[in-house]
Amino acid sequence: MERIFAVNTNTYHGFTVDDALEGIARAGFRYVEIAAVRNWTEHIMPDMPDAEIERIQAKAKSLGLTFIGMSGHCNLMDAERLNDFRANMALAHRLGCKYIVSSTGEAHFGKDEKFADDVLAANIKALIPDLEKYNMTLAIETHGEYGTGESIYNVTKLTGSDRAGVCYDTANCVFYGGVRPEEEVLKCLPALKYVHLKDKVGYDNVWNFPAVGKGELKLAEFIKLVEEHGFDGPYSIEIEYTADFTNRPKVPEDLNVQNQAVQDSYDHLHSLGLI
Repeated sequence: MERIFAVNTNTYHGFTVDDALEGIARAGFRYVEIAAVRNWTEHIMPDMPDAEIERIQAKAKSLGLTFIGMSGHCNLMDAERLNDFRANMALAHRLGCKYIVSSTGEAHFGKDEKFADDVLAANIKALIPDLEKYNMTLAIETHGEYGTGESIYNVTKLTGSDRAGVCYDTANCVFYGGVRPEEEVLKCLPALKYVHLKDKVGYDNVWNFPAVGKGELKLAEFIKLVEEHGFDGPYSIEIEYTADFTNRPKVPEDLNVQNQAVQDSYDHLHSLGLI
C-alpha cells in the first residue's frame, strides 16, 4: 500500500504560504494539507483574488506538490458559519482536495461556545449535499470539547452519512481528551477517515508538539494498528512546537526551525520504512 504523508501548512503558522510549500517540498514530501483558518493561518482563503489562488496552485505544481486536504476550520456548531464552511469546501474542491478538515468549534479563540451532539449532527447533515457534489469527505478533528475519536464517532453516526468521519489528531486526543491514541483510536475505527500525525512531549495538557519522532507518542505503533484494521487514508503531519514559539511574532531565523522540524519528520518516517 502506498501511504500518503502530507504536511499541514499550519506547521508554518506565522509564515507565508510560499515558505510553507517550499519547506514541505524541500523535505521530500509530495502532499499538502493547506490551511484556510480565518484569523489564524490564512495561507489560502475563499475571498482571495482569483489571481492569488491560481498563483498558489501554480506554485505547488511547480514544486511537485499535490493538495490532498484543506484545514478549513469553522464553528460547525453555529448554523450561521455553515456558509463560510461551504465557501471553504468550494475552494478545497477547486484545489483538488479530497478531504476537508474542521474542528467542531472554532479552532482558536472560540468563546462561549455551546456543544450538543444533536445540533452538531444536524449542521453536518446540512453540509452533506455539498460534500456529495464535490465528492469530498469531511474529517472532524479531535479537538476541544470533542477531544476523543469516540465522541466524534458518536456524532457522525447521527448524520447517517459516510461523507463525515473522524480526523484523528494523535496529540490532540492526549491534550484535550486525556487518552492514549494507540488505545482510544480503537473506539472510532469505523469512522476513521484522516489522521493528523502529531507528536507530543508528555501525556498531559501541556502545549508541546515537536517534529514527528521527537516526542513521546507511539506513532509507529499507531500507524501499524490502524492499518491492520483497514485504514488507508492520508496522514497529515502537523507540528505546533511550544505555545510560546507558535504564538509569538516570527523572526526570519524561525523559518530554519520550522524547516528543520519538517525535515526531521520526513527523515524519521523514512528511517522506519514508512515513506
